[in-house]
Amino acid sequence: MKTKINFRLIQTGLLVGLIAFLLPLSLEAQRKGGQRPSGSKERSSVSKQPGSKDQKSSNRENANQRPSSDTKKQGEKKTGTDQKNAGGQKTGEKSSSGTKTNAGGTNVNVDNSKKNVNIDNSKDVNVNVNRSTVVVANPRPYTRPPYAYGGHSYYCYHPYAYHPYHPFYWGPMWHPWGFFVATLAATAIIVTVANQQYHYDQGVYYVASSGGYTVVPAPVGATIVTLPPGSQTVVINETTNNYYYGGTYYQKTDKGYTVVPPTAGTVVENLPEGGKEVKIGEVTYVKVGETYYQPIQQNGKNMYEVVQVKEDK
Repeated sequence: MKTKINFRLIQTGLLVGLIAFLLPLSLEAQRKGGQRPSGSKERSSVSKQPGSKDQKSSNRENANQRPSSDTKKQGEKKTGTDQKNAGGQKTGEKSSSGTKTNAGGTNVNVDNSKKNVNIDNSKDVNVNVNRSTVVVANPRPYTRPPYAYGGHSYYCYHPYAYHPYHPFYWGPMWHPWGFFVATLAATAIIVTVANQQYHYDQGVYYVASSGGYTVVPAPVGATIVTLPPGSQTVVINETTNNYYYGGTYYQKTDKGYTVVPPTAGTVVENLPEGGKEVKIGEVTYVKVGETYYQPIQQNGKNMYEVVQVKEDK
């Protein structure tokens, strides 16, 4: 019995010793096998760990380089809109199969057959133009009191009778102020007034501008030999008649027909494109350049009378 117990103690002691001998070797092997080489691989592994600083930087870089699907859709949508605007019409644009396009309140006429472009009529041309917009006083006395408003008096011979302003069309050869053409017709002639050279053709006056010619108001003092077709006789007073075409007034002289300013009280049936209705108190005038026209009725027809404006003192 004692022999068996001793034998078991010996076995147990040997087993414990063996374990004590092998355990350090096993731990050493595990330590060596678990080591990871330092360098770029380790940093790369660390950078892939979620929530790390490097990973956040990488995410930010990727976000900047690759837009999200929403951003991409927005970009595609915007691009489509731009392409549509570039090839089609913009909001508020009116067009016809002819030549006129209204974009954003600016009048733009494009005549593909003549390569003419009408720029905004409200813009002044930067040239020395003697505008025919200064009204000349009429020697006839006024029988009606003026309309007074805002420190000014507006004199007319006829009673006020409002009717809407509708520009008159004088034909394809007439153009409003600001109209641009690349070339002039062979019938154009040169007219010089106050050292300024103009080109005249069928009732329209041009000055040379970049790449072509721009329509300007008829310069006072310009003389032509023949009146443009469609000119009308207008009564100034009992002894004087002038001639009117496209917003321009002519007086017969020894050399032909000379451009003169409008005379107060002159009555015309049609006003050119480029005018605008102006509300002054309770009266609506049509202003062409700096000249005011009062809507009136004469012999049952809608007409316009040149207004003389005086500042109250």
